[in-house]
Amino acid sequence: MSNTQATVPEEPSRPSETTDSPRALITALGIGQICAWGSLYYSFPLIAEAMMAELGWSKTDVYGAATIGLVLAGFLAYPVGVAVDNGHGRALMGGASLMAGVLLACWSQVDGLLGFYLVIAGIGALQAAALYEPAFAVIARRVGTSKARAGITAITLWGGFASTVFIPLVQFLLDHWGWRDALLVLALINGLVCATAYFGFIRPDKDAVHFIHSSHGPALTTDKQEVRATFHKPVFWLLMLALTAYAGAFTAFTFHMYPLLLEGGLSTSDVVWAIATIGPAQVAGRILISIFGSRMSMRRIGTFVVAVFPLVFLVLALRPSSMLIVIAVCVVYGASNGIFTIVRGLVVPEMLSRRAYGAINGLLTFPSTLARAFAPVAAALLWSSTMSYGVVVWSIAACAALLTLSFWLAAWTSHSMSRGHR
Repeated sequence: MSNTQATVPEEPSRPSETTDSPRALITALGIGQICAWGSLYYSFPLIAEAMMAELGWSKTDVYGAATIGLVLAGFLAYPVGVAVDNGHGRALMGGASLMAGVLLACWSQVDGLLGFYLVIAGIGALQAAALYEPAFAVIARRVGTSKARAGITAITLWGGFASTVFIPLVQFLLDHWGWRDALLVLALINGLVCATAYFGFIRPDKDAVHFIHSSHGPALTTDKQEVRATFHKPVFWLLMLALTAYAGAFTAFTFHMYPLLLEGGLSTSDVVWAIATIGPAQVAGRILISIFGSRMSMRRIGTFVVAVFPLVFLVLALRPSSMLIVIAVCVVYGASNGIFTIVRGLVVPEMLSRRAYGAINGLLTFPSTLARAFAPVAAALLWSSTMSYGVVVWSIAACAALLTLSFWLAAWTSHSMSRGHR
């Protein structure tokens, strides 16, 4: 093999294309993420409550549809990552936005459970090509994984405004026009704003990744070999467990925080504004990390931030009735969640491999997507068994504790292995 030429990707800097063009791409992806998260994710609990009130459906009926969609997204995570690695991010993200617009419009017309399940299954599946993971992979391909930290951080800064913008917007639409017209507005946002951003600014021909030939030394590993090698790393499995526990806790809380806080005795307006503080808190946390933690490793940042999640849900489990306490909890949760979003976007190049980012990240997040799929309906079933969110919050707190322990083990193992290779 020593005389065989191998074609391998590198991540060289290209001055004219890694300054202005990436900034425009980051802005476009950021705007798209605000709209995608806001319309495909954060809007669901509010619209679901309105649908249940009008159509008489149960929580398990409604959240069962979301489960099917997110299961499909889980199975699509790896092929989507591979496709972005191969330069198809523009077609995937742009096409997903157009299809999301069509399905949201179809959702506005449903009257039966079968049609609802088909539409929500499709919307859930499209999240694999519309939310953070493919956007992170697009940035990693454009500038190279070693330089992706600033871009990924910037995208999460934009995305942090999704709940702040869309929860009040959707509530306004529900109050004045109803859930069907609200969905038509969200359909237009996906079809016009997101699709334009992705088709207009994702340019595979501008990617920093290119290929060189090596005529000496052993052939470097291919992306497929690199992916297979990760299966033999304990860090991979520990991170998978941590991200799965995080996804379960985050999704169960996101989908149920609106009725959960209402059950605590707060008014509808108080709940909406309390939830709306999560977005700015996410952005604030990310800004603080970008300013004061730019030289800190994701391993160290993650070790500190995961310790906050169990404390947040422990306070919520105690059922605070004070608006100030609830807002404080939402702010702390938002800041921690905002920082951890950056962490999970960068653990692959820092703790696993700088090669095959999209593929490895897709594998790592596959069970996370399944957790996102089953957490809402599991929480709904728990609520149905007691007609109270008390047991739901304690279950979320347990998931948060598992996140903390598994990430700590992953960080310790990764640090030990890195020291052993010196």
